[in-house]
Amino acid sequence: MKNIRRYQSITPSLDETVFVDDTALVIGDVVIGKDSSIWPMTVVRGDVNKIRIGKRSNIQDNSVIHVTHPYTDVPKGYAVDVGDNVTVGHKVILHGCKVGDHCLVGMGSTIMDGAELEPFVLLGAGSLVSPGKVLEGGYLWLGSPVRKVRQLSDEERKWIKYSAQHYVDLKGRHLEN
Repeated sequence: MKNIRRYQSITPSLDETVFVDDTALVIGDVVIGKDSSIWPMTVVRGDVNKIRIGKRSNIQDNSVIHVTHPYTDVPKGYAVDVGDNVTVGHKVILHGCKVGDHCLVGMGSTIMDGAELEPFVLLGAGSLVSPGKVLEGGYLWLGSPVRKVRQLSDEERKWIKYSAQHYVDLKGRHLEN
């Protein structure tokens, strides 16, 4: 597949159940877990550090995932680690950050180097998570720069789980085509 590209000596590793749209691009040191999906026009570029995407996670249309190379001030650089059951909305930028299990990242958000979303973060659309910021799990976060708004309701927690499962089901239908 031309959209799954080796970089230097490293080829992406995708579970056999992963869906990658033909218009998406996955490059280099990338590992994608079972039942995850990469949607149209998304770029997952692990050329200067590693990217790990867990199980049952979805990276939606026009998103960009990239990393920061190791350098003097940050000897390991910044990799990207996306947990299990994560929904990453349309046009999101994940750059050198960590997104814990059961998170939902709203459309058009940007998460920068060294930032971390703990499990069960609901990040509102258009939010900016600045470098090194840690978002406490169990809360709705919103804004640019991001701020904690309130604790998640039981319904919102259920929605986060539903969203991830919905995309597992949807990618299954796409793979049938």
